[in-house]
Order: sequence, then structure tokens, then C-alpha cells
Amino acid sequence: MADNRWPTWERYPSSTPIRVEDGITTSKRRGAMASTWWSQRFTAVLESFMLGGRMQRGRRYARTGQTLSFEVRPGQLLGQVQGSRSTPYLVTVDSIRPSDEQWAAVDAAMAARVGFIARLLAGEVPEDLEDAFTAAGVALFPRHWSDLDARCSCPDDANPCKHIAAVLYVFADRLDDDPWLLLAWRGRTRAQLLEPLGQYAARAAAAPAAPTDIPDDGLPPWWPLEPRSPGHDTSTDASDPIDVLAVAAPDPVDAVLRRLDPLAVVARREPVTDHLTSAYRAITDG
Repeated sequence: MADNRWPTWERYPSSTPIRVEDGITTSKRRGAMASTWWSQRFTAVLESFMLGGRMQRGRRYARTGQTLSFEVRPGQLLGQVQGSRSTPYLVTVDSIRPSDEQWAAVDAAMAARVGFIARLLAGEVPEDLEDAFTAAGVALFPRHWSDLDARCSCPDDANPCKHIAAVLYVFADRLDDDPWLLLAWRGRTRAQLLEPLGQYAARAAAAPAAPTDIPDDGLPPWWPLEPRSPGHDTSTDASDPIDVLAVAAPDPVDAVLRRLDPLAVVARREPVTDHLTSAYRAITDG
């Protein structure tokens, strides 16, 4: 990343950055940079690369607000970081986005997990999200530094430089509040992710129920008693082995969906939550 157009003294100016008044600061001013498991996982991956002291200096830049702008795009992080020159440095961090075929496999893996979509809508990242990606042959988090294509307009030869590190730590901080950013970086918006899951739910709801094997006498095979004649009083029958128990009605199968905010995703001209409700009922009735 070195820029040989600049004289040596200008290529490597003072390491003291120009102070920024209204920069983007992380919510964690000291200690760990992340609080949720998915953000902690991201920072742990970064620190596992053993990238040296520049990551530490980048963490300090992120905490003191040297980042002027930050944006998440499909497969790309963009940021401007103020260094020791008057012109801020432009940082880009690219990652390879899953193909359409890989996303289809991810969608199928997520649809197979009951309650998965409800937790996403509640603002949580289920811990088996990474397993769903792995099952589809896709990495949710970068496994190696070479999985990322990071660039900075600064004259530092090292990669990552502290400006790249600052942008990555700002991203980790944002993930705590908005886990959908992780999926947006991998190439899917919230609506794009939920639409195929709604289609899976609609197909599950439309599927015919499996026939139940009932004997000719109309009683299930486990029924231990002979049919009683109409009007037979069982309240005083001491030989009856079945006790009468008071059982509370279970919660509706779609109770968790009722607690969620309305979702602006439509599948087959109906709200996706209607399809999910039908799918849950089909599963429990089956």
C-alpha cells in the first residue's frame, strides 16, 4: 500500500492523528469490544489472525472517534478514517459473497430449524446460524485474513493498517445493536433473507398431512378398553384404570409470532407470518 509518489518525510508523517470532534465512536470505551456472542465471535476471529499492534492501535482509533463515516454494503465495508494528514483515508474491506446456489442451501438449512426465524425477528442471531452456513458450504465469518480484501489509501505498507482495523472494530460494535448487518455484509438484506423462508413455510403449510392408521372400529391402536354403551356412567367404575386429570390448554403454536412486530415481507401475496403460523400448526398437528 505504499505510495512512492510522496517524499519519505511526507509518506511517514507524525503518528499523532488529527483530533476529530464528531467522529463515530464505539459504545465500549474500555474492556472488550463486543457484548453479544456474534460480535464477540467476529472480534475473536480478527484477533486470532495475530495481526500485531496495528489492531490494538485501530481499536484505539475506533474508541476515540477517528472514524468519520461507515457503511455496510453487500460484500463490502466502507469507512473514512482520520489519520495524521488533513485528508481522511478511505478504507474498503471486501468479502466474497455466497452464490445463489449457496444461498439456497443456507435458506433450506435455516428453514429446517424450528423457531430460527422468530429469533432473528426478535433481534437475536441464533447460535446455530453459523452451523447453517457451514452445512451449506459457506463461511459466516472469515476463516483467514486472506478471505478479506482490505485496502486503505494511507501510505502504510502493512495490511491491515490501523485505519482498516478501526473500521473492522466499528463494524463489530455496530453488530451488537443490529445483527442484520452481519447478513447484509454477506450479501442479503433482511427482506431478501425472510422471503425464501416464508416460501418454505407456505409450502409446508400446503403439504397434505400424513394419513393416520386407524383401525376399522374407529379407535386408535393404543386404546385399552372396550367401547362403552351410551349413557354408561364411569364416575363410579373402580375397575377403570384411567384417572381423570385436569390438563391446562397449551399455548397457541403461533404465540411467539404474535409477540413480534409486524414483518413487511409478503410471500404469495400474504404476510410471511401467516405462512409461518400455518407451518407451525402443521408441524404440531403432525
